[in-house]
Amino acid sequence: MTSSAEHAEHTSDRPDGTAVQDAGNTPARRGRVRARRAAVMAVPAAAVAAGLAILTAEGALGVQFAISGMPFTVTATELNGTGFAQFGALDEMAEGSPNAGDTGGQVLVVTSVIKNATLTKLCQSVDLGGTNLVIRAGEGAQKVTASDLTTDSTQLSGDAAFNNIEIGNDASTLDKAGPKGRGPKGVFSQQSDTVRIANLRQTNYATTAGVFKLPGLKLGFSGSGC
Repeated sequence: MTSSAEHAEHTSDRPDGTAVQDAGNTPARRGRVRARRAAVMAVPAAAVAAGLAILTAEGALGVQFAISGMPFTVTATELNGTGFAQFGALDEMAEGSPNAGDTGGQVLVVTSVIKNATLTKLCQSVDLGGTNLVIRAGEGAQKVTASDLTTDSTQLSGDAAFNNIEIGNDASTLDKAGPKGRGPKGVFSQQSDTVRIANLRQTNYATTAGVFKLPGLKLGFSGSGC
């Protein structure tokens, strides 16, 4: 799983890498990290193909249902979470899906798991071709809340901060986000005690949650998405 960031700030007493930053030659250590305009999955096509082969061999399937193959956008002015984990996985479409194209029906994703999350001004949209189905919630005093929130993304950006982050774990050993926050053995991963992302923007292929509460829910069609 490869990631990049345009700019990062580190605390002076705990230098560190981040979940969305190239760690370079410096070993990742526990600490507090802030990243500016973090971006996940900025990888060339050759790396994607290699990642698909590796994850297929590891049996690293993402969500346990066939995805539609239609990406959707999720934004929030702020996300706060406790118990964060992230690792690579594969999502699979239904056999013969018209959205498969030349992907073979598989999408390489970054799976992010948050044990408990709150989101402010959540927006979710999917392009249906000529119109967008848009869902909004948490725009008032009450925020959107979720437990065991899991997203499978191909792009993620925002202004991120992590507490007590660990980078380079074997995904099967993760323990900060609970049982759902563990991946297959041999897969690169990272985890932290807490995560905060301002100006969150994701391109997702799947989302699941144990409990998902959306106060002030609004659903409708629009000429533009989130």
